[in-house]
Amino acid sequence: MSDFKNYTNADVAANRELIEGHVKEILKLIGENIEREGLLDTPARVTRMFEEIFAGYSIDPKDVIGVTFDENHEELVIVKDIVYYSQCEHHMAPFFGKIHIGYIPSGKIAGLSKFARLVDAVTRRLQVQERITSDIADILEEVLQPHGVMVVVEGEHLCMCARGVKKYGSKTVTSAVRGNFKTNSALRSEFLALIKE
Repeated sequence: MSDFKNYTNADVAANRELIEGHVKEILKLIGENIEREGLLDTPARVTRMFEEIFAGYSIDPKDVIGVTFDENHEELVIVKDIVYYSQCEHHMAPFFGKIHIGYIPSGKIAGLSKFARLVDAVTRRLQVQERITSDIADILEEVLQPHGVMVVVEGEHLCMCARGVKKYGSKTVTSAVRGNFKTNSALRSEFLALIKE
């Protein structure tokens, strides 16, 4: 699992002025006039946007699962179509899509909204899709200790669509399987069939 380095809100606030200064420098270096009306507030806007889209740095993803509930349910639970937005660590270009999570509880369940919060905590950092997929599976395995976990992530990457090979509409699909999902092909098939409905 990734080594998540967490920053507090105070750390972020302390860096605002520095980030704004660097944004101004980038604008100058690409040939823009930072004094023109449309760009006067851009450094501050970009800084606020960074605080939002990189909010995962101030969250420990394991903590968002929060309180778990003792429950004897040991059947498949799926939370699907969780929309996410992230930034590619190679080009800092956006990528986005849907995440589908399935697990077989072994005595502990989490509130359903916690899965969406976990997705936000993991994706709101500079990332690669492969790591998102395995990190979510690993965190759920560690915190919930289920019989099995399966995570499928679909992504459309602007670093591939808007630049480079420029293949708009192409999607990347990654999966991670743990526990029973790794050994039980019927369970994997059931999960994959249900997320397509």
